Amino acid sequence: TYYHTRWGTSCPSFHNNNIMTTTTTTTTTTPKVIIFCKESEENAMTKVSTSLANNFSVTNVSFRSTSIPASRLLSTVTSSSNNSIFVVIGSNDSIVNCIENESVSPVLSFSSSEEEEEETEKMALLIAKVCACSSPTVASSVSSYIASKKQSSLIRDAQSHTKSPYYQSQISHVYDAKLQITGDNITFSSSSSKNAPVRISGKVRDRFDLGDKLALVTTDRQSGFDRMLALVPFKGQVLNLTSAYWFEMTEHIIPNHIVSVPHGNVSVVKKCTPFPIEFVVRAYVTGSTSTSIWKNYQNGVRNYCGHDLPEGLQKNQKLWKLLLTPTTKEEEHDRPISPADIVSEGWMTQEDFDICAKAALDVFAFGQKVALERGLILVDTKYEMGKDEETGTIMMIDEMHTPDSSRYWLAHSYEERISRGMEPENIDKEFLRLWFRDNCDPYHDEVLPEAPKELVEELSRRYVSLYEMITWKEFEFDVEAEGHIGEAIQRSV
Repeated sequence: TYYHTRWGTSCPSFHNNNIMTTTTTTTTTTPKVIIFCKESEENAMTKVSTSLANNFSVTNVSFRSTSIPASRLLSTVTSSSNNSIFVVIGSNDSIVNCIENESVSPVLSFSSSEEEEEETEKMALLIAKVCACSSPTVASSVSSYIASKKQSSLIRDAQSHTKSPYYQSQISHVYDAKLQITGDNITFSSSSSKNAPVRISGKVRDRFDLGDKLALVTTDRQSGFDRMLALVPFKGQVLNLTSAYWFEMTEHIIPNHIVSVPHGNVSVVKKCTPFPIEFVVRAYVTGSTSTSIWKNYQNGVRNYCGHDLPEGLQKNQKLWKLLLTPTTKEEEHDRPISPADIVSEGWMTQEDFDICAKAALDVFAFGQKVALERGLILVDTKYEMGKDEETGTIMMIDEMHTPDSSRYWLAHSYEERISRGMEPENIDKEFLRLWFRDNCDPYHDEVLPEAPKELVEELSRRYVSLYEMITWKEFEFDVEAEGHIGEAIQRSV
């Protein structure tokens, strides 16, 4: 069978004298790859060979000169095992014909070669795909490589999209005109009436009591060091809409408190009595806070939230299974707690805890699957749950899988960076906190300096970029958002 495929500037042809026989009789060992090329093409082929070894576990690669005498060519072809693949570079019909006539092994022919990394990797991938026909190991490597490239392209696309002039202009306009959502400028048409909803302000979100429901308004306030650091354009809209996306995606697993989302920054929710426990699910050994698994492990803790941790764990490595590591919600400070202690100390009943624990693990596993399809690793997150005040049904509340409640890493580079001892790649949002730490004492200074405009706008872009990566939806800017919030809430009463 003879195939022609366009491949960059090269045009490879695939030849196999007896594809059915070869498929059913070859061994499952990795094939030997024999490349016929000119001396001037050896640099490019060395790059192909390196890519085959590093990306696809194909290590048995050898070169032969295209000027090889006919007698030596025949000897090379006939002495090679059936589990070989021949690659011919350049227009060498005599070599291709010899292999076709004297060997049952397949032959790939390329009209030319180039040394550019993109082209040599494409050539290596095509060779590896042929090797994969007889080697499950190579087949697995090919699948992982293709998935990684897809993940990388998804991330690049989202990053490029949010760096476009239109996105930058929308963010700059809101910053310059001071149109961020503060929560201070929400008005109602009947604000003088006794029935006007009362605002209860939090660090980032404000609540309005609507009687049998609540309106949650997620603002653009960026908190840190227990203080408000900056107003980040569109941050609130990103967090609110990301939660709304995940609540809808997971309602087949557990009910949630969402009634409606009448505005990008507003969620109208059912009133629930929250459990005083945060359900933290972790898939990797990481974190820097006092309650994180890595910090505790560094400090010698080997039983963490009821889980026995083995010796030798490394930072950022994947755990052997998903771990539910709850923390208490206390005024002084949160603390890690085991499921047994949650029940024995009276925080929850066993029945309620079992329902919440299963829901947390199931929702996280689903979130990981969806995130990976978008080129992201969902590393860890926290969930809050409560009981519907009317029905007693346990529901997911608060937020879900947002950039603030969850840790995301970029999937395509994780394995390589870990193997080099590097931190996993992520869409970092900590740089604003670091700026304050380097330019003042954020815990004790009475007045904090104003964060540079370029840092705040870059943080805004990263939030928007994460929204598009997570949801696969294009972000819709609402530059006059705060003026419409009161009306949106009143329509929901």
